[in-house]
Amino acid sequence: MTKLVILDRDGTINEDRDDYVKSADEWVPIEGSLEAIARLSHAGWRVVVASNQSGLGRGLFDMATLNAMHEKMHKLLALEGGKVEAVFFCPHTTEEGCDCRKPLSGLFEQIGARLGLSLKGVPAVGDSLRDLQAGYGVGCEPHLVLTGKGVVYRDQALSPQFPEQTRVHQNLYAFSDWLLHEKDALH
Repeated sequence: MTKLVILDRDGTINEDRDDYVKSADEWVPIEGSLEAIARLSHAGWRVVVASNQSGLGRGLFDMATLNAMHEKMHKLLALEGGKVEAVFFCPHTTEEGCDCRKPLSGLFEQIGARLGLSLKGVPAVGDSLRDLQAGYGVGCEPHLVLTGKGVVYRDQALSPQFPEQTRVHQNLYAFSDWLLHEKDALH
């Protein structure tokens, strides 16, 4: 099995904002998320990010600003000993009708093609239904974190729209615990 994990960004790795994360200053890691990625990296897992970034298409920030956000993420991860191998993003708005905007699977198809891998069974982690739908569309194993938009599911059952096999974790650190300890025990 390929040791690959695909993570959503906003609400999963860093704090989400209703008005979009528009600058490196606004990019603030969720407690424990960088440590979780470092743990995965140390255990030999390849970590890739798949993120909708419609703020680009809306003109809320430019490519240089998005690069600055990701540079901050990479630097903070390096301090923890972690690494994100690649960041795949959709710059489009809903109105543009692309196939790479989650919940569609185009971004995940790009990841599989670029890495030359089947994504069947690859854990895909996100804080929203659309994150999980996008990964599930190419056979990824769905994991919901209860951070970001996922907070609304802390005290309620998941809607039937979620893939039946969805596993729920308090946060990315809890997911890393599951992947590094419990999943191995299942196989």
